[in-house]
Amino acid sequence: MLAGMGAIAARGQATDALPSHEQISAQLTDARIGTPIVATDGISVSPSSVQLPDWAILALQRLDDRYDCIEDNTDLNRESSRAKFAARLNVCLSLANESIASSPTDPATKEDLETIQKLQAEFATELTALRGRVEAIEAKTEILKQQQFSATTKLSAQVWVNFTGAFTSNSITAERSLAQGGTNAFIPPARVNGVPTRVQLRDTNPTVSNYLFLTLNSSFTGKDSLVTQLVAGNANSPANQLVSSGFFNTWGTPITDQTGTPQAGSNAVYLRELSYTFPISNNVRIAVGPRLNTYRYFDQNRFTNFLTGAGSFNSSGSSLFAAIDRGSGAIVSWNISPQFRFNAGYLGENTEFLNSANGFNTSSNPAAGLFGSTNQAIGELAYSPSKDLNIKLLYSRSLIRPYNGFIGGAVGEPLPYGYADDGFGGRLNDAPADTFVANFDWLLTPQVGVFGRYSYGRTGIIPVNSARAGGNTTVQSIQLGLGFPDLGKKGALGTISYLIPHSYLGGREFLLSGGGDGGKQQELEFAYYYPASDNLAIVPAFYAIFNPNNFQSNSPVYVGNVRMQFSF
Repeated sequence: MLAGMGAIAARGQATDALPSHEQISAQLTDARIGTPIVATDGISVSPSSVQLPDWAILALQRLDDRYDCIEDNTDLNRESSRAKFAARLNVCLSLANESIASSPTDPATKEDLETIQKLQAEFATELTALRGRVEAIEAKTEILKQQQFSATTKLSAQVWVNFTGAFTSNSITAERSLAQGGTNAFIPPARVNGVPTRVQLRDTNPTVSNYLFLTLNSSFTGKDSLVTQLVAGNANSPANQLVSSGFFNTWGTPITDQTGTPQAGSNAVYLRELSYTFPISNNVRIAVGPRLNTYRYFDQNRFTNFLTGAGSFNSSGSSLFAAIDRGSGAIVSWNISPQFRFNAGYLGENTEFLNSANGFNTSSNPAAGLFGSTNQAIGELAYSPSKDLNIKLLYSRSLIRPYNGFIGGAVGEPLPYGYADDGFGGRLNDAPADTFVANFDWLLTPQVGVFGRYSYGRTGIIPVNSARAGGNTTVQSIQLGLGFPDLGKKGALGTISYLIPHSYLGGREFLLSGGGDGGKQQELEFAYYYPASDNLAIVPAFYAIFNPNNFQSNSPVYVGNVRMQFSF
């Protein structure tokens, strides 16, 4: 430190000016002396039992009078600690240097330099310790800068490990194609004498699987958000062995128990979401992108969020809504008042788990484009008279593309699921469809809540063969449930959900798959989200499926799932 003062003195003799701010900072900053206290300049220092010399106090005051380098020196006296004094001195020297650098016509005097040199010599030990403290902090800061992912982007991850089994006492009747031995749930059945072909299914085995999200959330202004989410998985939930064609990943299947990409069981990485959200006023935000997540904006419910609540595909949202899970377009969110919110959007289908080679992801295909089928326009009004009650009213208008000539499957809502033809096995044109959803959650007490949904859907059936009459399929869905927040632990959530996912009101004759024998499928779900730590949750769930595939002759199917949910 004294050698450093020699450099200052040499510079003073040559130029009559103080050294640069960087030179002083390199030589004088930071200290670590005993038990820390906080000086008024914000630097942690500690007391010394040695009293301050009077000349030092007067010398620092003279520097302050000349360079205005101490914010408050009224509490400096002989009883002040040497460490506290050294911290004030260090700040004063830095500010004095800045003052001189900005006023070259008023250089430091020889008297100033001598005063500085004497003060540095007197407090060399304290200043050296102070310097070590600052250098340690700077080193830690540099490490943090090097190790952080990005100055503008936060990386987060969610990983699920699933243990799942499906059980039934008898074979399950399902409407499937007889091709491939009836093992493919994606091929529509054929009609034989007007009746869709059926198969008997029984064998399922327990599975262990994984599913994960990697999410990059970037902000360039502090108010905007660029979301880039990647997905990978390898699951095929056991219940899928028993479903009718078009019902893959519907009943008895947790959302987290899937592959989530077109490459089944592969753990291949795909882009799940890419969207940019920005404000245009204090109350209005717009989200745009090639792959917006519909469920970020519509049909949310505090008790059916798949991360913490009722988590099966059918229970986590309306089974008649969202022909498009992810899509290209724009969504506007308007906070009208603390009680009212309105979201509206338009999306062209572009979904990570659908295969473009089979005609999906139409918004990026110039043969269909953003405004061709499949597309969906959505509006939702939310009313929250208090923090305990949320009511949402949703309307959706969609135009659904027939794949392989039939309406249905993953983009078939509000059919929902299954497949529809012209009633005779013939192909269909694009189908216009309307969906209405009423959704509520109500926290009756801090420990007990109720929730529910009612959905109604209509799908237009327009045959390719103009000699066929066509018509409409109409269907409703009903869900009621109970939620138990903080059950057993703060942050935990227990849920019970009862659901009729599709009760057909008309047009059953058009159902190529999903009509069954006239039965009405019903589902009962129990789930318990238990946060074992900040980064791990254990979620057991049990599903009972009655009249599966809408066959009242089918025995119930029972599905058990336990997932480990990691977040970091």
